Amino acid sequence: MRKGQPLSSLHVNSGNLPRHVAIIMDGNGRWAHRRGLPRVAGHRAGMKAVKEVTRAADEIGIQVLTLYAFSTENWKRPREEVDYLMRLPQEFLDRELQELDEHGVRVRLIGETDGLPPHTLRAVEAAMGRTRNNTGLILNFALNYGARAELVNAVRSIARRVKDGELRPEDVDEATISAALQTRELPDPDLLIRTSGELRISNFLLWQIAYSELWFTDVLWPDFTREHLFEAVRAYQSRQRRFGGVDSLPPSDVHSGQ
Repeated sequence: MRKGQPLSSLHVNSGNLPRHVAIIMDGNGRWAHRRGLPRVAGHRAGMKAVKEVTRAADEIGIQVLTLYAFSTENWKRPREEVDYLMRLPQEFLDRELQELDEHGVRVRLIGETDGLPPHTLRAVEAAMGRTRNNTGLILNFALNYGARAELVNAVRSIARRVKDGELRPEDVDEATISAALQTRELPDPDLLIRTSGELRISNFLLWQIAYSELWFTDVLWPDFTREHLFEAVRAYQSRQRRFGGVDSLPPSDVHSGQ
């Protein structure tokens, strides 16, 4: 990670950076198909893009980078592909964890851990433990994640509190729901990026992106570079965020996830 590079050379305004960027990393399979390669080759190439984009986000001062690595729907894919995808976190962290740690990156995880293979969970938990006290970029992997499942679990936890008398139904508000989500310690995404030309959200952070700026690109994820990230950030910086009002001031902390 190349710290210290002037933001002016990247054509990114340092005064208006998105705090939290979330990315739906799409197009690995199509990238491989166009080259006559198996789908797993696309996933391996996509891992290189993860490294480059993480470096770039760290360089320009983004605080949180959430990557949609594996959805709850992805279990429907062929067994061979799923097994390979479940090995990628371990492979990525084995290679990159030392550098991530040296640069103060903190690894986090959202998603249903119960369904993950032990080797995948061990690798992620080890990375989280090693980087727990780091204060730089938060690299947040959404693994076995689905926004609807997250919301269902949040509603259940709130319902239990009401049943136990800890909370009155009339006191349940947006802040209550935000606090019950797995992202409760993070600001909501300011910018959501999706690659590969698809124009949908795919069950990703449905509550949290209520006020996010959306940026779509036809670039397939393995071809996504730091320059593409900077292009998305510049597009974000060119927009006036009104949050339903007439100015660009953010709403209350209820919508910031804090």
